[in-house]
Amino acid sequence: MTAPATPKTQAELMAFLDGLGIAVRTRNHPPLFTVADSQALRGEIAGGHTKNLFLKDKKDNFFLVTVAEEAEVDLKQIHHLIGASSRVSFGKPEALMELLGVIPGAVTVFGLINDTAARVKVVLDSSLMENEVVNAHPLTNEATTSIGRDDLLHFVRATGHDPVILKVSG
Repeated sequence: MTAPATPKTQAELMAFLDGLGIAVRTRNHPPLFTVADSQALRGEIAGGHTKNLFLKDKKDNFFLVTVAEEAEVDLKQIHHLIGASSRVSFGKPEALMELLGVIPGAVTVFGLINDTAARVKVVLDSSLMENEVVNAHPLTNEATTSIGRDDLLHFVRATGHDPVILKVSG
């Protein structure tokens, strides 16, 4: 592992999105660490809400799997779907910080802005992508950013990643 670059800030993420012509809405709130914590905001923030799994296989291939918050994912079988070389486990917090620039509890698709070497394969669940608006943490679990589905795909591609949309939830 190399020394991580300084992760982008929420303000730098917003400037990047603005530079892409992507309009988002961000709502600040107390820190949310779990899906259960964030469900307290339902009704206040419309759209699909995300759950993010930062995974790795035995060959140190990393995956960010983004699903709808209520989705169930079979971690014993998902490696067959996402192209992992073996069963997957959760990536360590150090790798999460190095690659996506976030801490556990703040894992987000927006972390791809920090993966400048495109080491993380991003998988978006097809059920989540049925939503017109997708909600994710903007590099901090103290806010939620709402972004249009097509704009989210534009953002992912602009970070040098090729988003894979798959049915990964049950």
